[in-house]
Amino acid sequence: MKTDNLLGEFLKGRRTCLDPAALGFPMGRRRTSGLRREEVAQRASISPTWYTWLEQGRGGDPSPEVLERISEALMLTESEREYLFLLALGRLPEVRYRASAGVTPRLQRVLDAFQVSPALIKTATWDVIGWNRAAAAVLTDYGALPVDQRNILRLIFCTPKVRSAQTDWEGVARFVVGAFRADAARAGAAAEVAQLVDELCGLSPEFAALWRDHQVHTHGEGLKRLRHPVLGLLELEYSAFAVDGRPDLGMVVYNPVHAMDAERIRAMLASGNSLMAGARAKG
Repeated sequence: MKTDNLLGEFLKGRRTCLDPAALGFPMGRRRTSGLRREEVAQRASISPTWYTWLEQGRGGDPSPEVLERISEALMLTESEREYLFLLALGRLPEVRYRASAGVTPRLQRVLDAFQVSPALIKTATWDVIGWNRAAAAVLTDYGALPVDQRNILRLIFCTPKVRSAQTDWEGVARFVVGAFRADAARAGAAAEVAQLVDELCGLSPEFAALWRDHQVHTHGEGLKRLRHPVLGLLELEYSAFAVDGRPDLGMVVYNPVHAMDAERIRAMLASGNSLMAGARAKG
């Protein structure tokens, strides 16, 4: 069915899905299900007349602040909130950072499907919150670290073993700081990273200098070379992926460049040396 008022149809559709009684409104006699227009307006602290016009396609362009209030009034999901802004203003809303408590079992199974390719999930503040066995063996055994130390920047700048594992530490450090800056800004996490940045500036003059340069990079894809304590020199191609619906999360997968390296990783995992090796390597 074609309509010239997608915004109004969407608002009406979400309004009729809400339970008036659950939101404290008397049921009485209602001709249709869901909330009345004036009840949505009351919850959003806007004029009932103006909200009615908005549903009818003649209210003019609402402000982002009004859309946020309508989104809360209609109890929209994050995807529905984004869709509301796209319909009303032709752009996405400002991102709202949400700290992550961990990965879902389904996402962990995705990581585990990469048997010889180290894979991890990181937050916008570059805390590692999920990883597979190959990551523990080849990169870092994150499970052996305290939760607050599972941060890639802390490892790069404050852990000598991690630093010595890099064949080009200066290049890696510069890239990591620039990509971290971009991720934090994209996820709206500037306030959340401020304490970490201040701490790292105090602990590492090299980090402080790189942070002042204001370089920005995207993670994308590339080549990583590591000196592994058991396997020796490894070449890994990495690719970064977004987690749909979670701008604060990213997945990074490292694929061995050489088939022989993949087989060596497989043999090490089979032998049960992953924890010993991973505790001394870099993530």
